Amino acid sequence: MKASLLPIALLPLIAVSCTSLEGTMANMRGESRYMAGYTNKREHDWKSSPIPDDVSYWDGDNMTGPASIRINLTQQKAFFYKGGQLAGVSKISTGKEGRSTPSGTYKVNQKDKWHRSSSYGVFKEKGTDRIVDDDAEAHNEPVPPGCYYEGAPMFNYLNFAPAVGMHTGYLPGYAASHGCVRMPDRMAQKFFDNAQIGTPVTVER
Repeated sequence: MKASLLPIALLPLIAVSCTSLEGTMANMRGESRYMAGYTNKREHDWKSSPIPDDVSYWDGDNMTGPASIRINLTQQKAFFYKGGQLAGVSKISTGKEGRSTPSGTYKVNQKDKWHRSSSYGVFKEKGTDRIVDDDAEAHNEPVPPGCYYEGAPMFNYLNFAPAVGMHTGYLPGYAASHGCVRMPDRMAQKFFDNAQIGTPVTVER
């Protein structure tokens, strides 16, 4: 666990039980830090990013032809094409320094509408579902006794590279992810609905 999140008086209790951590800031926020800035009144009722978005649009509903996606890391934009015509543009947030989104040519190899991360998320107390660590890394730390792991939501997920995909996420206005391509929810839905397994994805700098 991350000791910096805990009141000093609670540190000796970490190994005892999950309930020892219930006073943390993570518990009060009630969300995964990976998706900080997003809130949900219901599980699948995600709000759009509070950052103004004058970039994203979609004109592709009446277009036909093979789909393709181009992601520009410098511009922080994703472009969707149908039959070679531009169908839509989305504002994005890609991998931050040290976890950059890999450039190259790929194809969509997985679609999962309600995908959750297997690496980043929260630890919750069994029985109450109270969040006790909002910055959990499932592969790097043990689940505390009395807790369970829940992956951060990555809805409308289009995987195109190992452990990297496009999905609904919070956009702070700069590259901030762990490698994935975050999109406004409305645009993530459009890309998800119009892409198929095998859709070409080009990531350029």
